[in-house]
Amino acid sequence: MSPAIPLLLALGLGLIAWLAARSRAWAFKRAAPAGTRAPLHSLPNYHGWYVALWTVIPAILFAVVWNAVSPGLILTQVTGHPAAASLPAFGIERETILSEAFAVARGSAAGAFNPAANALVEPVRDAIGLYGTIGIVVTVLLGFAGGAYSFLKLRPDFTARTRVERAVMIGLLVASLVAILTTFGIVASLLFETIRFFGFVTPAEFLFGTHWGPDPMAAPGANLGEDYGAIPLFWGTIFIGAIIAMIVAIPLGLMSAIYLTQYASANVRKWMKPLLEILAGVPTVVYGYFAALTVAPLVRDAAQAAGIASASSESAMAAGLVMGIMIIPFVSSMADDSIAAVPQAMRDGSLALGATTSETIKRVLIPAALPGIVAGVMLAVSRAIGETMIVVMAAGATARLTANPFESMTTVTFQIVAMLTGEGSFDHPATLSAFALGFVLFCVTLALNFIALRVVKRFREAYE
Repeated sequence: MSPAIPLLLALGLGLIAWLAARSRAWAFKRAAPAGTRAPLHSLPNYHGWYVALWTVIPAILFAVVWNAVSPGLILTQVTGHPAAASLPAFGIERETILSEAFAVARGSAAGAFNPAANALVEPVRDAIGLYGTIGIVVTVLLGFAGGAYSFLKLRPDFTARTRVERAVMIGLLVASLVAILTTFGIVASLLFETIRFFGFVTPAEFLFGTHWGPDPMAAPGANLGEDYGAIPLFWGTIFIGAIIAMIVAIPLGLMSAIYLTQYASANVRKWMKPLLEILAGVPTVVYGYFAALTVAPLVRDAAQAAGIASASSESAMAAGLVMGIMIIPFVSSMADDSIAAVPQAMRDGSLALGATTSETIKRVLIPAALPGIVAGVMLAVSRAIGETMIVVMAAGATARLTANPFESMTTVTFQIVAMLTGEGSFDHPATLSAFALGFVLFCVTLALNFIALRVVKRFREAYE
Protein backbone atom coordinates (compact mmCIF):
# COMPACT_ATOMS: atom_id res chain seq x y z
CA MET A 1 0.00 0.00 0.00
CA SER A 2 1.43 3.36 -1.02
CA PRO A 3 2.47 5.73 1.81
CA ALA A 4 0.87 8.56 -0.18
CA ILE A 5 -2.65 7.17 0.27
CA PRO A 6 -3.14 8.53 3.85
CA LEU A 7 -1.86 11.92 2.73
CA LEU A 8 -4.25 12.00 -0.20
CA LEU A 9 -7.11 10.97 2.05
CA ALA A 10 -6.25 13.78 4.47
CA LEU A 11 -6.26 16.32 1.64
CA GLY A 12 -9.57 14.94 0.33
CA LEU A 13 -11.14 15.24 3.77
CA GLY A 14 -9.81 18.80 4.00
CA LEU A 15 -11.50 19.73 0.71
CA ILE A 16 -14.81 18.26 1.89
CA ALA A 17 -14.49 20.10 5.21
CA TRP A 18 -13.77 23.39 3.43
CA LEU A 19 -16.84 23.07 1.23
CA ALA A 20 -19.08 22.05 4.13
CA ALA A 21 -17.92 24.85 6.44
CA ARG A 22 -18.18 27.45 3.69
CA SER A 23 -21.75 26.33 2.94
CA ARG A 24 -22.54 26.51 6.66
CA ALA A 25 -21.26 30.09 6.83
CA TRP A 26 -23.32 31.09 3.78
CA ALA A 27 -26.35 29.57 5.50
CA PHE A 28 -25.69 31.85 8.50
CA LYS A 29 -25.51 34.82 6.16
CA ARG A 30 -28.72 33.94 4.35
CA ALA A 31 -30.49 33.48 7.69
CA ALA A 32 -30.06 37.16 8.57
CA PRO A 33 -33.32 39.19 8.61
CA ALA A 34 -34.09 41.03 5.41
CA GLY A 35 -32.66 44.55 5.30
CA THR A 36 -30.20 44.00 8.15
CA ARG A 37 -26.42 43.65 8.05
CA ALA A 38 -25.02 40.14 7.70
CA PRO A 39 -24.20 38.78 11.16
CA LEU A 40 -20.96 37.03 10.12
CA HIS A 41 -17.80 38.12 11.92
CA SER A 42 -15.65 36.58 9.14
CA LEU A 43 -16.16 35.81 5.49
CA PRO A 44 -17.38 32.31 4.60
CA ASN A 45 -13.98 31.44 3.11
CA TYR A 46 -12.34 31.88 6.52
CA HIS A 47 -14.86 29.51 8.09
CA GLY A 48 -13.98 26.99 5.40
CA TRP A 49 -10.23 27.34 5.96
CA TYR A 50 -10.64 27.05 9.73
CA VAL A 51 -12.44 23.71 9.49
CA ALA A 52 -10.12 22.51 6.69
CA LEU A 53 -7.03 23.21 8.80
CA TRP A 54 -8.47 21.34 11.77
CA THR A 55 -9.23 18.43 9.44
CA VAL A 56 -6.00 18.27 7.47
CA ILE A 57 -3.26 19.12 9.98
CA PRO A 58 -3.88 16.34 12.57
CA ALA A 59 -4.42 13.78 9.81
CA ILE A 60 -1.27 14.75 7.92
CA LEU A 61 0.86 14.86 11.07
CA PHE A 62 -0.25 11.35 11.95
CA ALA A 63 0.28 10.14 8.36
CA VAL A 64 3.84 11.48 8.32
CA VAL A 65 4.66 9.94 11.69
CA TRP A 66 3.02 6.65 10.72
CA ASN A 67 4.98 6.46 7.46
CA ALA A 68 8.15 6.79 9.51
CA VAL A 69 7.14 4.30 12.23
CA SER A 70 5.28 1.63 10.30
CA PRO A 71 8.31 0.14 8.43
CA GLY A 72 9.86 -0.79 11.77
CA LEU A 73 6.58 -2.32 12.97
CA ILE A 74 6.24 -4.29 9.74
CA LEU A 75 9.79 -5.60 10.02
CA THR A 76 9.23 -6.59 13.64
CA GLN A 77 6.08 -8.55 12.75
CA VAL A 78 7.77 -10.25 9.79
CA THR A 79 10.86 -11.30 11.74
CA GLY A 80 8.60 -12.64 14.51
CA HIS A 81 6.74 -14.90 12.09
CA PRO A 82 7.56 -18.66 12.23
CA ALA A 83 8.66 -18.50 8.57
CA ALA A 84 11.50 -16.21 9.64
CA ALA A 85 12.95 -18.67 12.12
CA SER A 86 15.58 -19.83 9.59
CA LEU A 87 16.87 -16.31 8.94
CA PRO A 88 20.49 -15.58 9.95
CA ALA A 89 20.75 -13.56 13.13
CA PHE A 90 22.43 -10.65 11.33
CA GLY A 91 24.60 -9.81 8.36
CA ILE A 92 24.33 -9.17 4.64
CA GLU A 93 22.59 -12.47 3.92
CA ARG A 94 19.75 -11.61 6.30
CA GLU A 95 19.31 -8.17 4.73
CA THR A 96 19.33 -9.65 1.23
CA ILE A 97 16.62 -12.20 2.05
CA LEU A 98 14.39 -9.57 3.64
CA SER A 99 14.93 -7.16 0.74
CA GLU A 100 13.89 -9.82 -1.78
CA ALA A 101 10.80 -10.69 0.24
CA PHE A 102 9.73 -7.04 0.53
CA ALA A 103 10.38 -6.44 -3.19
CA VAL A 104 8.18 -9.38 -4.21
CA ALA A 105 5.47 -8.44 -1.70
CA ARG A 106 5.31 -4.86 -3.01
CA GLY A 107 5.20 -6.03 -6.62
CA SER A 108 8.52 -4.48 -7.65
CA ALA A 109 10.00 -7.94 -8.37
CA ALA A 110 8.44 -10.96 -10.06
CA GLY A 111 10.02 -13.49 -7.75
CA ALA A 112 12.83 -14.17 -5.29
CA PHE A 113 15.89 -16.33 -5.93
CA ASN A 114 16.25 -17.38 -2.33
CA PRO A 115 13.72 -19.96 -1.04
CA ALA A 116 13.82 -18.34 2.39
CA ALA A 117 12.65 -15.08 0.81
CA ASN A 118 9.75 -16.83 -0.95
CA ALA A 119 8.56 -18.16 2.40
CA LEU A 120 8.45 -14.61 3.80
CA VAL A 121 6.48 -13.02 0.97
CA GLU A 122 3.03 -13.75 2.41
CA PRO A 123 3.94 -12.62 5.97
CA VAL A 124 5.32 -9.40 4.50
CA ARG A 125 2.13 -8.83 2.50
CA ASP A 126 -0.01 -9.47 5.55
CA ALA A 127 2.04 -7.07 7.67
CA ILE A 128 1.99 -4.34 5.00
CA GLY A 129 -1.75 -4.73 4.57
CA LEU A 130 -2.40 -4.67 8.33
CA TYR A 131 -0.36 -1.58 9.13
CA GLY A 132 -1.47 0.16 5.95
CA THR A 133 -5.09 -0.34 6.95
CA ILE A 134 -4.37 0.91 10.46
CA GLY A 135 -2.75 4.03 9.02
CA ILE A 136 -5.67 4.77 6.70
CA VAL A 137 -8.32 4.18 9.39
CA VAL A 138 -6.61 6.31 12.01
CA THR A 139 -5.92 9.07 9.46
CA VAL A 140 -9.57 9.18 8.46
CA LEU A 141 -10.73 9.11 12.09
CA LEU A 142 -8.40 11.94 13.08
CA GLY A 143 -9.46 14.02 10.10
CA PHE A 144 -13.13 13.39 10.80
CA ALA A 145 -12.73 14.14 14.51
CA GLY A 146 -10.87 17.41 13.86
CA GLY A 147 -13.37 18.45 11.22
CA ALA A 148 -16.38 17.63 13.43
CA TYR A 149 -14.89 19.47 16.41
CA SER A 150 -14.22 22.62 14.39
CA PHE A 151 -17.48 22.43 12.42
CA LEU A 152 -19.55 22.36 15.61
CA LYS A 153 -17.85 25.57 16.78
CA LEU A 154 -19.08 27.57 13.79
CA ARG A 155 -21.60 30.29 14.50
CA PRO A 156 -22.29 33.76 13.04
CA ASP A 157 -20.03 35.62 15.47
CA PHE A 158 -17.21 33.04 15.34
CA THR A 159 -13.79 34.70 14.86
CA ALA A 160 -12.68 32.40 12.05
CA ARG A 161 -10.49 34.99 10.32
CA THR A 162 -8.49 35.72 13.48
CA ARG A 163 -7.87 32.04 14.13
CA VAL A 164 -6.90 31.28 10.53
CA GLU A 165 -4.48 34.20 10.43
CA ARG A 166 -2.98 33.05 13.71
CA ALA A 167 -2.52 29.56 12.28
CA VAL A 168 -0.85 31.02 9.17
CA MET A 169 1.45 33.10 11.38
CA ILE A 170 2.44 29.99 13.32
CA GLY A 171 3.13 28.21 10.04
CA LEU A 172 5.34 31.07 8.86
CA LEU A 173 7.18 31.03 12.18
CA VAL A 174 7.81 27.30 11.90
CA ALA A 175 9.05 27.78 8.34
CA SER A 176 11.46 30.49 9.47
CA LEU A 177 12.72 28.29 12.29
CA VAL A 178 13.60 25.49 9.86
CA ALA A 179 16.67 27.35 8.62
CA ILE A 180 17.77 28.21 12.15
CA LEU A 181 17.27 24.68 13.43
CA THR A 182 19.05 23.29 10.37
CA THR A 183 22.03 25.53 11.11
CA PHE A 184 22.09 24.35 14.71
CA GLY A 185 21.91 20.74 13.51
CA ILE A 186 24.83 21.25 11.14
CA VAL A 187 26.92 22.89 13.85
CA ALA A 188 26.04 20.18 16.38
CA SER A 189 26.95 17.33 14.02
CA LEU A 190 30.22 18.98 13.01
CA LEU A 191 31.10 19.83 16.59
CA PHE A 192 30.41 16.31 17.86
CA GLU A 193 32.63 14.66 15.25
CA THR A 194 35.29 17.36 15.65
CA ILE A 195 35.49 16.67 19.38
CA ARG A 196 35.95 12.98 18.59
CA PHE A 197 38.79 13.86 16.22
CA PHE A 198 40.47 16.03 18.84
CA GLY A 199 40.51 12.97 21.06
CA PHE A 200 43.18 11.60 18.68
CA VAL A 201 44.91 14.83 17.63
CA THR A 202 45.24 17.94 19.77
CA PRO A 203 43.80 21.20 18.40
CA ALA A 204 47.24 22.82 18.47
CA GLU A 205 48.75 20.06 16.32
CA PHE A 206 45.84 20.24 13.91
CA LEU A 207 45.61 24.02 13.58
CA PHE A 208 49.33 24.83 13.58
CA GLY A 209 50.99 21.73 12.11
CA THR A 210 52.70 22.09 8.74
CA HIS A 211 52.54 18.52 7.44
CA TRP A 212 49.36 16.91 6.12
CA GLY A 213 49.55 13.22 5.27
CA PRO A 214 46.79 11.11 6.86
CA ASP A 215 46.52 7.44 5.94
CA PRO A 216 42.92 6.17 6.23
CA MET A 217 44.06 2.53 6.08
CA ALA A 218 46.78 2.73 8.76
CA ALA A 219 46.13 1.86 12.38
CA PRO A 220 46.06 4.94 14.64
CA GLY A 221 49.48 5.41 16.20
CA ALA A 222 50.96 7.44 18.99
CA ASN A 223 52.25 10.36 16.88
CA LEU A 224 49.12 11.16 14.91
CA GLY A 225 49.63 14.91 15.20
CA GLU A 226 52.64 14.73 12.90
CA ASP A 227 50.39 13.77 9.96
CA TYR A 228 47.41 16.05 10.66
CA GLY A 229 48.85 19.55 10.43
CA ALA A 230 46.27 21.53 8.47
CA ILE A 231 48.24 24.73 7.81
CA PRO A 232 49.01 23.70 4.18
CA LEU A 233 45.30 23.14 3.56
CA PHE A 234 44.33 26.48 5.08
CA TRP A 235 47.01 28.24 3.07
CA GLY A 236 45.94 26.56 -0.16
CA THR A 237 42.32 27.58 0.45
CA ILE A 238 43.26 31.19 1.17
CA PHE A 239 45.80 31.39 -1.65
CA ILE A 240 43.49 30.01 -4.33
CA GLY A 241 40.08 31.21 -3.16
CA ALA A 242 40.77 34.45 -1.30
CA ILE A 243 43.86 35.84 -3.08
CA ILE A 244 44.15 34.71 -6.70
CA ALA A 245 40.40 34.45 -7.29
CA MET A 246 39.72 37.81 -5.67
CA ILE A 247 42.49 39.51 -7.66
CA VAL A 248 40.56 38.42 -10.74
CA ALA A 249 36.98 38.85 -9.54
CA ILE A 250 37.03 42.15 -7.64
CA PRO A 251 38.52 44.43 -10.35
CA LEU A 252 36.61 42.80 -13.21
CA GLY A 253 33.34 42.62 -11.29
CA LEU A 254 33.55 46.17 -9.97
CA MET A 255 34.56 47.66 -13.33
CA SER A 256 31.76 45.74 -15.03
CA ALA A 257 29.26 47.17 -12.57
CA ILE A 258 30.59 50.72 -13.05
CA TYR A 259 30.42 50.45 -16.82
CA LEU A 260 26.92 48.98 -16.87
CA THR A 261 25.49 51.56 -14.47
CA GLN A 262 27.33 54.71 -15.59
CA TYR A 263 28.55 54.40 -19.15
CA ALA A 264 26.59 51.70 -21.00
CA SER A 265 23.51 52.63 -23.01
CA ALA A 266 20.17 51.04 -22.21
CA ASN A 267 20.45 48.59 -25.11
CA VAL A 268 23.99 47.53 -24.18
CA ARG A 269 23.01 47.05 -20.54
CA LYS A 270 19.94 45.04 -21.55
CA TRP A 271 22.16 42.50 -23.31
CA MET A 272 25.38 42.57 -21.28
CA LYS A 273 23.97 42.20 -17.77
CA PRO A 274 22.10 38.91 -18.46
CA LEU A 275 25.10 37.57 -20.38
CA LEU A 276 27.39 38.38 -17.45
CA GLU A 277 25.06 36.74 -14.95
CA ILE A 278 24.96 33.55 -17.03
CA LEU A 279 28.39 32.81 -15.54
CA ALA A 280 26.69 32.21 -12.17
CA GLY A 281 24.52 29.48 -13.67
CA VAL A 282 27.29 27.45 -15.28
CA PRO A 283 27.84 24.17 -13.34
CA THR A 284 31.11 24.11 -11.43
CA VAL A 285 32.11 20.84 -13.08
CA VAL A 286 32.11 22.69 -16.41
CA TYR A 287 34.45 25.28 -14.92
CA GLY A 288 36.56 22.39 -13.70
CA TYR A 289 36.84 20.93 -17.19
CA PHE A 290 37.70 24.37 -18.56
CA ALA A 291 40.37 24.84 -15.92
CA ALA A 292 41.90 21.38 -16.39
CA LEU A 293 41.81 21.16 -20.19
CA THR A 294 42.32 24.77 -21.28
CA VAL A 295 43.56 27.15 -18.60
CA ALA A 296 46.01 24.85 -16.79
CA PRO A 297 48.02 23.95 -19.95
CA LEU A 298 48.11 27.62 -20.98
CA VAL A 299 49.33 28.70 -17.54
CA ARG A 300 51.99 25.96 -17.51
CA ASP A 301 53.26 26.80 -21.00
CA ALA A 302 53.33 30.52 -20.24
CA ALA A 303 55.23 29.96 -17.00
CA GLN A 304 57.76 27.68 -18.65
CA ALA A 305 58.23 30.17 -21.47
CA ALA A 306 58.97 32.80 -18.82
CA GLY A 307 61.67 30.58 -17.35
CA ILE A 308 59.74 29.06 -14.41
CA ALA A 309 60.83 25.43 -14.65
CA SER A 310 58.75 24.28 -11.65
CA ALA A 311 55.44 25.13 -13.35
CA SER A 312 53.02 22.22 -13.04
CA SER A 313 50.08 21.18 -15.18
CA GLU A 314 48.04 21.33 -11.97
CA SER A 315 48.56 24.71 -10.37
CA ALA A 316 47.01 27.14 -7.93
CA MET A 317 47.11 29.82 -10.60
CA ALA A 318 44.89 27.85 -13.02
CA ALA A 319 42.33 27.02 -10.35
CA GLY A 320 42.36 30.57 -8.96
CA LEU A 321 41.91 32.21 -12.38
CA VAL A 322 38.90 30.06 -13.28
CA MET A 323 37.44 30.45 -9.80
CA GLY A 324 37.77 34.22 -10.13
CA ILE A 325 35.91 34.13 -13.45
CA MET A 326 33.19 32.01 -11.84
CA ILE A 327 32.51 34.48 -9.02
CA ILE A 328 32.59 37.67 -11.11
CA PRO A 329 28.74 37.75 -11.19
CA PHE A 330 28.59 37.71 -7.38
CA VAL A 331 30.70 40.86 -7.18
CA SER A 332 29.24 42.52 -10.28
CA SER A 333 25.56 42.01 -9.41
CA MET A 334 25.87 43.26 -5.84
CA ALA A 335 27.98 46.25 -6.89
CA ASP A 336 25.60 47.01 -9.76
CA ASP A 337 22.56 47.02 -7.49
CA SER A 338 24.34 49.08 -4.83
CA ILE A 339 25.59 51.74 -7.27
CA ALA A 340 22.20 51.94 -8.97
CA ALA A 341 20.55 52.45 -5.56
CA VAL A 342 22.58 55.58 -4.75
CA PRO A 343 20.17 58.56 -4.88
CA GLN A 344 20.25 60.49 -8.12
CA ALA A 345 20.55 63.70 -6.13
CA MET A 346 24.06 62.72 -5.01
CA ARG A 347 25.15 62.22 -8.62
CA ASP A 348 23.56 65.46 -9.76
CA GLY A 349 25.04 67.39 -6.85
CA SER A 350 28.55 66.16 -7.59
CA LEU A 351 28.26 66.97 -11.29
CA ALA A 352 26.75 70.37 -10.50
CA LEU A 353 29.80 71.23 -8.38
CA GLY A 354 32.01 70.64 -11.40
CA ALA A 355 33.19 67.08 -10.80
CA THR A 356 33.70 64.87 -13.80
CA THR A 357 31.92 61.54 -14.23
CA SER A 358 35.01 59.61 -13.16
CA GLU A 359 35.47 61.83 -10.08
CA THR A 360 31.81 61.38 -9.20
CA ILE A 361 32.18 57.62 -9.42
CA LYS A 362 35.37 57.57 -7.36
CA ARG A 363 34.46 60.10 -4.66
CA VAL A 364 30.66 59.81 -4.39
CA LEU A 365 29.15 56.65 -5.85
CA ILE A 366 31.71 54.08 -4.72
CA PRO A 367 31.82 55.35 -1.08
CA ALA A 368 28.02 55.55 -0.94
CA ALA A 369 27.63 52.05 -2.42
CA LEU A 370 30.44 50.55 -0.34
CA PRO A 371 28.16 48.47 1.95
CA GLY A 372 26.70 46.57 -0.99
CA ILE A 373 30.08 46.19 -2.65
CA VAL A 374 31.62 44.78 0.52
CA ALA A 375 28.68 42.40 0.94
CA GLY A 376 29.19 41.17 -2.62
CA VAL A 377 32.91 40.66 -2.08
CA MET A 378 32.35 38.74 1.15
CA LEU A 379 29.73 36.58 -0.57
CA ALA A 380 32.19 35.91 -3.37
CA VAL A 381 34.97 34.98 -0.91
CA SER A 382 32.66 32.61 0.94
CA ARG A 383 31.69 31.04 -2.38
CA ALA A 384 35.31 30.72 -3.47
CA ILE A 385 36.69 29.08 -0.34
CA GLY A 386 33.91 26.50 -0.46
CA GLU A 387 34.50 25.55 -4.10
CA THR A 388 35.49 21.92 -4.70
CA MET A 389 35.24 20.80 -8.33
CA ILE A 390 37.65 23.35 -9.80
CA VAL A 391 40.24 22.51 -7.16
CA VAL A 392 39.78 18.77 -7.68
CA MET A 393 40.28 19.03 -11.42
CA ALA A 394 42.88 21.80 -11.72
CA ALA A 395 44.81 22.40 -8.48
CA GLY A 396 45.89 18.89 -7.50
CA ALA A 397 45.88 16.90 -4.29
CA THR A 398 49.28 17.81 -2.85
CA ALA A 399 49.19 19.62 0.49
CA ARG A 400 52.03 22.07 -0.10
CA LEU A 401 52.98 25.17 1.87
CA THR A 402 54.34 27.42 -0.87
CA ALA A 403 53.82 30.87 -2.32
CA ASN A 404 54.57 29.76 -5.89
CA PRO A 405 51.23 29.96 -7.76
CA PHE A 406 52.51 27.68 -10.52
CA GLU A 407 52.87 24.65 -8.26
CA SER A 408 50.08 22.26 -7.36
CA MET A 409 48.39 22.56 -3.98
CA THR A 410 45.16 21.50 -2.38
CA THR A 411 42.41 23.03 -0.28
CA VAL A 412 40.22 22.16 2.67
CA THR A 413 37.23 21.19 0.52
CA PHE A 414 39.29 18.78 -1.60
CA GLN A 415 40.56 16.99 1.50
CA ILE A 416 37.05 16.75 2.94
CA VAL A 417 35.94 14.96 -0.22
CA ALA A 418 39.02 12.73 -0.19
CA MET A 419 38.62 11.70 3.45
CA LEU A 420 34.86 11.00 3.25
CA THR A 421 34.87 9.08 -0.04
CA GLY A 422 37.61 6.62 0.80
CA GLU A 423 37.46 3.14 2.33
CA GLY A 424 38.36 4.22 5.86
CA SER A 425 36.14 3.65 8.86
CA PHE A 426 34.14 6.51 10.33
CA ASP A 427 35.92 5.88 13.61
CA HIS A 428 39.33 6.45 12.04
CA PRO A 429 41.07 9.81 12.67
CA ALA A 430 41.53 10.34 8.92
CA THR A 431 37.77 10.26 8.34
CA LEU A 432 37.03 12.31 11.43
CA SER A 433 39.52 14.94 10.24
CA ALA A 434 37.06 15.83 7.45
CA PHE A 435 34.58 17.01 10.08
CA ALA A 436 37.25 19.07 11.83
CA LEU A 437 38.16 20.69 8.51
CA GLY A 438 34.48 21.35 7.80
CA PHE A 439 34.03 22.94 11.22
CA VAL A 440 37.00 25.26 10.66
CA LEU A 441 35.66 26.19 7.21
CA PHE A 442 32.24 26.90 8.74
CA CYS A 443 33.82 29.17 11.37
CA VAL A 444 35.81 31.05 8.72
CA THR A 445 32.70 31.61 6.59
CA LEU A 446 30.78 32.77 9.66
CA ALA A 447 33.57 35.21 10.50
CA LEU A 448 33.54 36.61 6.96
CA ASN A 449 29.80 37.17 7.14
CA PHE A 450 30.18 38.86 10.52
CA ILE A 451 32.86 41.19 9.15
CA ALA A 452 30.67 42.01 6.16
CA LEU A 453 27.73 42.87 8.42
CA ARG A 454 29.90 45.12 10.59
CA VAL A 455 31.29 46.98 7.58
CA VAL A 456 27.85 47.36 6.05
CA LYS A 457 26.41 48.68 9.31
CA ARG A 458 29.21 51.18 9.83
CA PHE A 459 29.16 52.73 6.38
CA ARG A 460 25.38 52.59 6.03
CA GLU A 461 25.05 54.75 9.12
CA ALA A 462 27.54 57.22 7.65
CA TYR A 463 25.65 57.68 4.36
CA GLU A 464 22.01 57.61 5.44
